[in-house]
Amino acid sequence: MEIDWEPPLPAGYNDLHRSFLQNFMAQGTLTLKQGKKLLADLKSKTTFEPVDPDTITLDQFTDAIRTAREAVEPLDYDIRYMRDQVRDERVWVFYNTQSDPASQMATVHSAEEVAYIKRLLDAMFETYNTPRMEVMAVDEGQALKVSRPSRQSMGNGHVNGANGEDAEGSQSATRGLKHSEVLALLSNLVAEGWLEKSRDGFYSLGTRALVELWSWLVATYNDEEEEWQHIKFCEACKEIVTHGQRCNNVDCTIRLHDVCEGNFWRTRPDRKCPKCQTEWDGSQFVGERAITSRSAFQRSRAGRRGRRSEVAEDAGEEEAED
Repeated sequence: MEIDWEPPLPAGYNDLHRSFLQNFMAQGTLTLKQGKKLLADLKSKTTFEPVDPDTITLDQFTDAIRTAREAVEPLDYDIRYMRDQVRDERVWVFYNTQSDPASQMATVHSAEEVAYIKRLLDAMFETYNTPRMEVMAVDEGQALKVSRPSRQSMGNGHVNGANGEDAEGSQSATRGLKHSEVLALLSNLVAEGWLEKSRDGFYSLGTRALVELWSWLVATYNDEEEEWQHIKFCEACKEIVTHGQRCNNVDCTIRLHDVCEGNFWRTRPDRKCPKCQTEWDGSQFVGERAITSRSAFQRSRAGRRGRRSEVAEDAGEEEAED
């Protein structure tokens, strides 16, 4: 039986909107600069005259985004933006509202790769994310450690997915990945915008992943009955924090993005935590700086000795002993 239903299109939807949406879907993310260039290129093809990206206004770009969003909402897709935690620029993300790692990545990654990604997320948000050390990032050595599922997870017929979930195609996924395959996958995930790699060699979730996996991350790693949560939110903008600052009181749960803290403190009479009133000096970090700011890491970098994964582990152990 043929299905004739087609999603309703927004009023005025035309070839320019269609091309903009198709390009956006292919890229996954757009910054304002990229969006202006895309619109300028598409208008040039329509008018057969060169269009300067600088002539594209913010209103024109947001109108294209709004039209694209109206077109895809009936299909369980959406578009939203988030400020990049490091570069402080708005990033618009095209995403599946019914989102989890398997459904997001299964079309371009194998079952073994999807199972590995789940183990990598477990490492980021459970293994290297504790009340004392909220790193939420891994270096290359730590990423390689989860190249294969643990013996316990294999014995239980699981692929060490978040909260013990089975990966798609569990029988084929349990073999894991070779180290060379992990390194190639990490490179691809960075290129696709799922991961970001810092100058110090740490991998963390990119803006695309934070938007697309937002609901899944909270449902998978947070426990409503606990005060401290694996997934933290910025006190200012209420978005997920994986790179920022934390209250000097280790038992307090207040966190801030670096890109938000300036405006946040300008609206307050003093630099005291809004929850526990501890002085906030910006010396306690969320993200890889929870490791890289430690003396053990600084000493190793200055002396250029030791593998990065060993250095990161040593810095974490030093902090735990303090």
